[in-house]
Amino acid sequence: MADDTIEQITGDRSAHYEPYGWHHWPEHPWFSYQFRRGLGETQEGGGAVSEVFQTASRIIPGDLESWHKEWMHVADRNWQRGVEEDKIGHIRTAMNCYLRAADYFRQAEFFLEPKDPRRLPTFEKMEACSHAFLKHLNPPGEVVDIPFEDGKPICGYFVRAPFPGQKLPVLICMGGLDSIKDEMWFMQGHGCLQRGISVLMIDGPGQGGTLRRHGIVSRPDTEVPIGACIDWLLTRDDVDGSRIAVCGSSMGGYYAARAGCHEHRLAAAISHGAIYDVHEMWGQKDENFGLAMHIKWVLGAESMTHAHSIMKDFTLAGHLDDMKCPFLIVHGGHDVLTVAQASRAYDYAKAKGVDVTLRIVDPEETGAEHCQHDNPTMGQELIADWLADRFGINQTALLKTSFNPLI
Repeated sequence: MADDTIEQITGDRSAHYEPYGWHHWPEHPWFSYQFRRGLGETQEGGGAVSEVFQTASRIIPGDLESWHKEWMHVADRNWQRGVEEDKIGHIRTAMNCYLRAADYFRQAEFFLEPKDPRRLPTFEKMEACSHAFLKHLNPPGEVVDIPFEDGKPICGYFVRAPFPGQKLPVLICMGGLDSIKDEMWFMQGHGCLQRGISVLMIDGPGQGGTLRRHGIVSRPDTEVPIGACIDWLLTRDDVDGSRIAVCGSSMGGYYAARAGCHEHRLAAAISHGAIYDVHEMWGQKDENFGLAMHIKWVLGAESMTHAHSIMKDFTLAGHLDDMKCPFLIVHGGHDVLTVAQASRAYDYAKAKGVDVTLRIVDPEETGAEHCQHDNPTMGQELIADWLADRFGINQTALLKTSFNPLI
């Protein structure tokens, strides 16, 4: 498959299935991509299939206001139901509602401009839903602020795996250009918790609440914020400091790999969607590119031209030489953003003697979209099983010790 097909309008203009998943509005491929993302996350609790299609039926294709309005409607409906069920002790139903609402609010926020007065309130409604869900987990999830710079923290959620053991392994989970800590449950976190691995889901520099509330933009030396997360984890008495890994999705594939190159306390690094060189991928994109708004905001750039100059430092060239830990790349074989970047990262790492594994997901098994958005459970299985094997976790024995039916 050719790279960079995200904006391609298919010959079939009706809703139909492509090798990268369900393509709902072919004449509006960015809408279709985001819809595909939300549709896939229903299977991890981030929605209900009927609600997602109901919402799509009410959206005016290509209309950003309609997109925001309809996702807000279904999000508010689930939030209100969750609150009502919570009050009368229907905790499992309330948790389901909160988790669906969180992902619907994420959708509602996605296309809003950074300075839109609705953006932060919508984001914080999403966080409120996540907080309500996390508090009912057993053991409860924790909302945390990790000390970082100038009194501005890295925002995160820590969830201990629901299995016995004084000190458990941990995966630091992060998104990329537009994915945030609250989405990591559907993309990375849930699968790890099922396999006895605790998770620290974070908004690093340029992400989520760390960007929205504290104005901290992205940086190429991601070993610095990941190092701060490791420092924080090592203060806990329930963390095995010898088994801390990092995983980044999408642009986070660069973030995680770069951290793995220079933060040698990491036991493993995972690129869930690999990016070898950000400038090579986006250095020719102009203001009309569908991700231009996000790119400028995340990088702290005034224009795409300015962003191009910032991107040049976001490369793994010259850095993968220093990676000491095992490195996994999981990449969709029909990723609509890029496929070649995964091969470049793998080939370079292999040439430098890195213990690297490349898993390309084929359309026949589904999950061939960017970060397995069409089948996120597949992505979680590949990530979490590889990590569990590296951490020496016997899943058969582990599942006989489970004490928590709510995960």
